[in-house]
Amino acid sequence: MVKMERKSLVICIVVGLLGLLSSVLGFVAEAKRIKASQVTEVAPGVCSYPRSPAYALGITAAFALLIARVVIDFASGCFCCRKRPYSSTTQQAFALVCCMTSWFAFVMGFILLLGGAALNDEHGAENLYLSYYYCYVVKPGVFAVAAILSLVSVTFGILYYLTLSSGNKVNDQSVGPTGPTQSGIAMGQPQVPQTSHDPVFVHEDTYTRRQLA
Repeated sequence: MVKMERKSLVICIVVGLLGLLSSVLGFVAEAKRIKASQVTEVAPGVCSYPRSPAYALGITAAFALLIARVVIDFASGCFCCRKRPYSSTTQQAFALVCCMTSWFAFVMGFILLLGGAALNDEHGAENLYLSYYYCYVVKPGVFAVAAILSLVSVTFGILYYLTLSSGNKVNDQSVGPTGPTQSGIAMGQPQVPQTSHDPVFVHEDTYTRRQLA
């Protein structure tokens, strides 16, 4: 029991730190992204972009979020392939909501982090770019939204893991240790008092008198 609680604590700490790292890097990438005021048009249709660490920050944030997702899934297991029954319908519904919310936030946050990082470096797509004459930059808030989604994904992932862990603990306690039962008819041998069959020694004179009588 103590070993399991220690394992759950370690997993929650590791996942929480990874999620926090991903979120912080996302907010830093938002602050360091290339802004429209930093882009200059050196020729018609030719833009000059300054160097920005937003690309490396976004990639690192996405990688940290991916590791957190892998740890949660490895520790929790597949929701649909779970062999142990849930302690209640409410617990099952709550675990399902946490799992779906965590996965949705992960997918969206991961895409925004990678997309924002790549587009901030390549300068080409229009879906995440804001037109600045002939030049494009990443829209404000892309990395910030990804950072918030990272926190949401990790938070609901931890809740999902703790819900499954508490369900396993309840099932283990309800089963309890198995052993031979003492109920039923007791079978045993009747206790018959034993008599002594040791030989009795009689004096010779006493034996002779009994024969004469």
